[in-house]
Amino acid sequence: MLGLKLPTDPRWVNLVEKNIDEILTDHAYCEQKAASTAISLIVGFPEYPELVEEMIALSREEMGHFKMVHDKIKARGNVLGRDRKDDYVLALIKFFPKGGSRTTQLVHRLLYAALIEARSCERFRLLSEQLKDKELADFYRQLMVSEAGHYTMFLNFARKYQDRKIVDEKWNGLLAYEAEIMKGLGTKESIHG
Repeated sequence: MLGLKLPTDPRWVNLVEKNIDEILTDHAYCEQKAASTAISLIVGFPEYPELVEEMIALSREEMGHFKMVHDKIKARGNVLGRDRKDDYVLALIKFFPKGGSRTTQLVHRLLYAALIEARSCERFRLLSEQLKDKELADFYRQLMVSEAGHYTMFLNFARKYQDRKIVDEKWNGLLAYEAEIMKGLGTKESIHG
């Protein structure tokens, strides 16, 4: 359903199990960045009222997820660690050339957001199925459903704002590029890395 060309190696969950506190901190910042992305889309593209409405709702939801993860961190007797760069996202956003029309820029941002949400959804599914900590497994199962909805929302907006054939070509190219990125990841205690 997600269209990802290269699934995450299930052994990634073993790395997570050994570094759960690091994963939770990374996850918290991923949720915060997702809220920031929604807000930046509002600021950058206010002339799209339907998008603005959805991004308002999304920013609230993502900050709610941030709070949920932060609560998990506190419940484990920890504090939120420092943010770190996301190598996955930094590599991903190099795919589309800079510039172009405002519509093209918007579509590219929507496709990046869709793919990040799709990969998060896939990773959350793995965590929900394989984590030994059943409370955390259930937590990730709940978030997985939400991420799937976000992925389709971003992809549908891209298809609404630009010809579907063009968007689908871009999407397929981005999926293939992302698969190459994923070959070098999966060895770090992060949601995407």
